[in-house]
Amino acid sequence: MARKIVIVGGVAGGASAAARARRCNEDAEILMIEKDEYVSFANCGLPYYIGGEIKDRNKLLVATPEKFETWFNVRVWTNHLVTSIDRENKTITVLDRKAETSKTVEYDKLILAPGASPIVPPIEGIRSSNVFTLRNVADTDRIKSFVDQNHQAKAVVIGAGFIGLEMVEMLHHLGMDVSLVELAPQVLPPLDPEMAHMVQEELASKSVTLHIGNGLKGFVTDGEKATAVELNDGTKCPCDLVILAIGVRPSTELAKAIDLQIGETGGIAINEYAQTSDPHIYAVGDAVEYLNGVTDILQRIPLAGPANRAGRVAGEHAACDQSPPIPSVLGTAIVRAFDKVAAVTGCNQRCIDAMGYKTHQVIIPAKNHAGYYPGAQEMVIKLVYLPDSGKVMGAQIVGGDGVDKRIDVIATAIRFGGTIDDLAGLDLAYAPPFGNAKDGIHLAAFAAQNDLRGLESFIPDPPAGDQIVDVRTIAEWDAGHLPDAVHMPLHEIRQRVSELDPTRSTTVVCRGGQRAYYASRILRQNGFTQIKTLAGGMMMRPHQNKKLQIKEQVR
Repeated sequence: MARKIVIVGGVAGGASAAARARRCNEDAEILMIEKDEYVSFANCGLPYYIGGEIKDRNKLLVATPEKFETWFNVRVWTNHLVTSIDRENKTITVLDRKAETSKTVEYDKLILAPGASPIVPPIEGIRSSNVFTLRNVADTDRIKSFVDQNHQAKAVVIGAGFIGLEMVEMLHHLGMDVSLVELAPQVLPPLDPEMAHMVQEELASKSVTLHIGNGLKGFVTDGEKATAVELNDGTKCPCDLVILAIGVRPSTELAKAIDLQIGETGGIAINEYAQTSDPHIYAVGDAVEYLNGVTDILQRIPLAGPANRAGRVAGEHAACDQSPPIPSVLGTAIVRAFDKVAAVTGCNQRCIDAMGYKTHQVIIPAKNHAGYYPGAQEMVIKLVYLPDSGKVMGAQIVGGDGVDKRIDVIATAIRFGGTIDDLAGLDLAYAPPFGNAKDGIHLAAFAAQNDLRGLESFIPDPPAGDQIVDVRTIAEWDAGHLPDAVHMPLHEIRQRVSELDPTRSTTVVCRGGQRAYYASRILRQNGFTQIKTLAGGMMMRPHQNKKLQIKEQVR
């Protein structure tokens, strides 16, 4: 089918759409227009080039205009800005930013991939020469030029999301004194507080100065340069370099100007084939709304994966009027912060609260591979599921090696409506260097099964007046324990069960939950009917309640 397809914007969504459109329609005329110099680059790799982990700048350039033209017969105009769209006549007006001339281009199908722009609040001093955002290659070049000249600089990163944490790590590796500012009461807002706090501790251990729950108020400037960042509480953080990583807002100006439907989240509304309210115009990427596969609500998820998949669908449908639908999204994401890796998929606690779900949760520690094999690292897995069906709703994992594998397995299960029984029955690869015969995913699912079968009950805090039984070793007990707990190591509990009151509500505690489960089974079969175990055990206490005072006492 001969038709003219014009794509506004490149990078993940637009470039994917262009390549897929050509593969599906050799007769189409395809033009991709990009306002900046680079049409397809590795956006997520930018911090690692700044930090020196990626040495070759050219590695960031995924595909050049020349490659699009020679491989795919797709014309590419870089440094061209689409200034208006005429829906009735199916034309766009394009400004050549170098020649400063405009031209009119016709289309049969138009794909919008305008992306999103960094949030830059209107604060005096925020346009200082040493205050940067990181969104494209030009931003990267400016930051890279600065850091190459100033390795001993004081850097302030504002925003503790994924990009913010990546920049904190990279600037620290370059030898900078780094401060991190976050208005929210935790780093990594997509994670639940107790999981995020583990990452927060890792940052603090690397001498990153943390200002959490304390937002940006303004800047102290000297001419064109910011010399300090002022926070809401009056704290002033001296700075040579500032990275703004507050977030992004969808670039919907073109869509709004032609009255395309904008969703409640502020993103462009699309159907399952990426068509907007005008069926001849498609939209993909960070500027649109996607269907969440867990909640069945629309939301903006500015991640490369959804943009690539939506671009593929839009390109095919624009090229031949048919395609598979856009798959739902789960917000699956992962980030490294020094020696910790944090990952999330599906519903977090804020999502659960907002949707009014009644869910159960388990938190368990697990090794990334066999504990007896050298180099085993611990991760903490939080699994969220529905109590009636056992359907998996979400997961979060914080650890080291192997976090990516586990979060991807759980994301796959959620995508197909999997339950905790499905996770428990997964046939996963096992050899000592790679995993365990009972993988961490299995262990989390087993714990959830025990919960739903009534074999175990998890609580985040012991209720007031509970009989608390700590079954850890003497060394663990001496290192710190809950007030009013009774110390009864697991190997002694059968002989000492008579010391406990079977009529009282009882909470059993160990480090991570496994020994507490064993002890609870012993107690249940000795007439104890009100038995709970502490979710995540003492391992999670500093993260679940940072203000909790753990009583240190020698037995």
